Amino acid sequence: MSLITKAAEVFCTIVALAVFSIESAAADSAKEMAALQAADQNWAKAYNAGNADAVASLYDEQAVLLPPGAPGVNGRAAIKAFFVKDTAESQKAGVAFTLGPKPAGGVSGDMGWQSGTYAVKDKAGKVVETGKYLSVSTKKGGKWLYVRDTWNSDGAPAPAESAAPSKK
Repeated sequence: MSLITKAAEVFCTIVALAVFSIESAAADSAKEMAALQAADQNWAKAYNAGNADAVASLYDEQAVLLPPGAPGVNGRAAIKAFFVKDTAESQKAGVAFTLGPKPAGGVSGDMGWQSGTYAVKDKAGKVVETGKYLSVSTKKGGKWLYVRDTWNSDGAPAPAESAAPSKK
């Protein structure tokens, strides 16, 4: 066998391994993206059921929740307390939270992110709010957990109440 033939065989082997590695990484990435999307769907399902325990279990112990119009909420226990109140209010109002199709996202090692849209619908199915969300997750023990989570409405904020006129 000539030196050129041997070099060509080595080159072809390297290319084949590289292609296999890229295809394998793409399959792993698709699997992880599906897992992140499943976590978001689990969040919506638990939220709509009023199950604050299940919602909180999707957050890392040191996670930070960044709700609109409110201070940040630090840690899983505080996040659970936030969702106990928030899910109860949503249940009382008769609204449900749905996620839009085809969120964007990415995975790099044990970190991942998702962003997409949401809608809040009343009992009749009428959309009462639309907005967007962004979550950053880490993979621990084979499970994706939110480390940062935020969302906000597409609508304009409610007008501020005017101050009472001062007496002269």
